[in-house]
Amino acid sequence: MYTEEDIRRLRWQSRRGMLELDVLFVPFVEEAFQDLDPEDQDRFVKLLACEDTELFVWLMEREEAEDPDIQRIVRIILDRVQPPAS
Repeated sequence: MYTEEDIRRLRWQSRRGMLELDVLFVPFVEEAFQDLDPEDQDRFVKLLACEDTELFVWLMEREEAEDPDIQRIVRIILDRVQPPAS
């Protein structure tokens, strides 16, 4: 279980300096992180350890991550901000 202190640290780590990542990560930590399953919370922490260039191509859907855990959390983040396909 992540404490409030942990979540504050994650919020700080979510500020990547690349606008496209910041607008996805910071609100995700503030609004959705606590509601995730513990395994998905761990996946998000793992995602934050990745390089910005990798994060960018995955979150802009130019490539898929080879790691299924990373791909799952990327999909969770994107599903949260993208309208459902009709």
